[in-house]
Amino acid sequence: MKTEGRIRRRLGKGVFLLPSLFTSANLILGFYAIILGSHGHFSRACVCIFLAAIIDTLDGRIARMTGTDSDFGREFDSLADLTTFGTAPALVTYFWGLEQLGRTGWLIPALFVVCAASRLARFNIQTTVADSRYFVGMPAPAAAGAIGSIVFAFPNRLELPAPWPSLMTAIATVSLLVVGMLMVSTFRYASFKNLDLRRPWSYRIVLPLSAIVLAVALRPEAFFLSIGALYTLTAPFLWLVNRLRPRGNTTALEEPQPGESP
Repeated sequence: MKTEGRIRRRLGKGVFLLPSLFTSANLILGFYAIILGSHGHFSRACVCIFLAAIIDTLDGRIARMTGTDSDFGREFDSLADLTTFGTAPALVTYFWGLEQLGRTGWLIPALFVVCAASRLARFNIQTTVADSRYFVGMPAPAAAGAIGSIVFAFPNRLELPAPWPSLMTAIATVSLLVVGMLMVSTFRYASFKNLDLRRPWSYRIVLPLSAIVLAVALRPEAFFLSIGALYTLTAPFLWLVNRLRPRGNTTALEEPQPGESP
């Protein structure tokens, strides 16, 4: 009996550490993305950010599933997110093309980092009941993915014919500003947290899933760029549609509620 108790305690400690291991992987990928970007390996840097975004969706779920959610884990996750989804995309974009803009070239990425930090800080002090269907403001991983998708689609910016290099720099600069502001906005973004992958799905889902896999395999840069732009613009578009409707038909989208995750 004593042996069984010791084994259970050891397993409990191991389960407690599991979410932190995922968060550590998230942080390491963000740090490595910065290193890759500083050496001009922009595609690989963006892939690290994309992978970190996927891992970030797992650590919280694992913590809740195993009952190991803690204040330490939440703070650790926020600090890791600031590095991976705030600092990393800002610096990678700076190395990619904004460096040539002088003072503006580093001020714009710095503003993006400040917005990411504000987004995460706002989440940490939320005390009201959350609507798990939505995020309030663009979530930091999605914001990093949207910025990274631009760099990933055009990693060799200087090899493009004129005036595309300057145009891509301008697009990246505006995107950093817009996405940064969306992070601290009150627009509601779908969280997809209610998507239950364990329930039975119709065989018809095979076709769209196959199309997605094919798009990723054939043109990953176009796929990520399209998804990033679509998700970024969806919430402002729905807000505008809601505002243009007659008052009698307004929906719950008019009153944003706090989200569940940064």
